[in-house]
Amino acid sequence: MRIGELAALAGVTTRTVRHYHHLGLLPEPARRANGYREYGLRDAVALARVRRLTELGLSLEEVRDVLADDAGRELHEVLEELDADLARQEEALRGRRARVRELLRLAERGGLPTEGPVSPELAALFGEMARAAAELPGPEPAMAARERELLALLDTTMPPEARRAMAAALGSAAGEPAATARMYAVYALLDELAEAGADDPRVAGAARAVADCIPDAVLEMVADAPSRGEDAAGGFAGAGGFAEVLFGDFSPAQAEVLRRAVRLLAERAR
Repeated sequence: MRIGELAALAGVTTRTVRHYHHLGLLPEPARRANGYREYGLRDAVALARVRRLTELGLSLEEVRDVLADDAGRELHEVLEELDADLARQEEALRGRRARVRELLRLAERGGLPTEGPVSPELAALFGEMARAAAELPGPEPAMAARERELLALLDTTMPPEARRAMAAALGSAAGEPAATARMYAVYALLDELAEAGADDPRVAGAARAVADCIPDAVLEMVADAPSRGEDAAGGFAGAGGFAEVLFGDFSPAQAEVLRRAVRLLAERAR
């Protein structure tokens, strides 16, 4: 058989056959006088086995290990590892499908936040914020939407346990009407500083208002993060690349408010 005939018989391309030769998965056959490869039945059997192993999900390196073990023991071990890996993928896929179904239910009820998809805990918090905003006069402050964007970022980057703790702590505060009203008043203060400089006299009062809005549970969670080996996206230290990027996204007055609030929170944590 010529290489094209062998490839067609095994259901692969001639390029695949040459690649397998290059990797040593398929021995080079004898060549005719004219230089063409001459394949026999054993070559077709070997190529078909390589194809079956790759279709099971084995990498080419794993296939090489299997083919190198005449006793078949290596194949048994590799198949056990493959089975365990596929089981993990199945579990992950079921979790993803459950999450998608949950998001679909939220979308059908009109409760899917524009910042989504986010975790169920954060979606619940955003729902509380939406209900609070609907009860307040006038449009929602722009700073409220920016905070949701930041929380959605943290929702993606924080460890799952810390993310759930943060959402629970913020959610408990958002469920209290007085706390929610105070929070939206702070958003409005920050909106008023959108065009102001860092030396604006309103900065000090706004910083105190921001710090007062942070629940003790959130402060304790972030303060404990270094001891748990977590990175709460810069925590309340106010240092590092994340903090600089964060402050750079605000006006000079708003950034100064946040810096002062961080210092106030650090004092409170001590």
